[in-house]
Amino acid sequence: MYDFVFVLMPKYMPFLLGGAITTIQISVLSMACAIVIGLTVALGRLSRMRVLRAVLATYVEIWRNVPLIVQLLVIYFSLPQIGVSLPGFWAGVLGLSLNVGAYLSEVFRAAILSVDAGQKDAGLSIGMSRIMIYRRVILPQALRIAIPTIGGYFIALLKDSALVSYIAVNELLRHGTIVISNTFKSMEIYIMVAIIYFVISFICARIVGYMERSLTPAYLRAQLAQS
Repeated sequence: MYDFVFVLMPKYMPFLLGGAITTIQISVLSMACAIVIGLTVALGRLSRMRVLRAVLATYVEIWRNVPLIVQLLVIYFSLPQIGVSLPGFWAGVLGLSLNVGAYLSEVFRAAILSVDAGQKDAGLSIGMSRIMIYRRVILPQALRIAIPTIGGYFIALLKDSALVSYIAVNELLRHGTIVISNTFKSMEIYIMVAIIYFVISFICARIVGYMERSLTPAYLRAQLAQS
């Protein structure tokens, strides 16, 4: 225990934290892209264009039913065979974005459908365009409804980002593997990696909770406090 706290942690923790920075970067970028993809797909699947709905539904089914690691390997190793070559970092961002975007599209679609349809009719009755109704009335409410689920997916994405180590991205887990190959102290290093993942996930969970409370109307916060 003494060696772990006073020898191994001071020696290897800075190197592991360097990998953690890459983990955070790839997670934040992937989540930002996934939100854009998910919202776009959700709106497309709610449109009146049957062909568009079918194409987007096919994308969602494929990316939700194929393991993420397979998606990453196909993007990194197979796309270069058709002339599309991406560095490991951006291949990871693309794979994670498309994967999480497929899940978020269903989250956004459900959130949009949960908004009272009468509000759309009211907007149309006063001369608002459909685009304006979505932008000013429906989407703000849907995003507030979806925030807790989006936060949960981000925390899951943060942990799933460890899979990009299989496509040569030097993130947290890969840094831990490098240290283990030099020291053969797998238990101690994996514990340090787990501690870092826990701290990052815990902080993100608190941030998501704060955002959820901030976006909840005051009267609802009072009701939740009483229950």
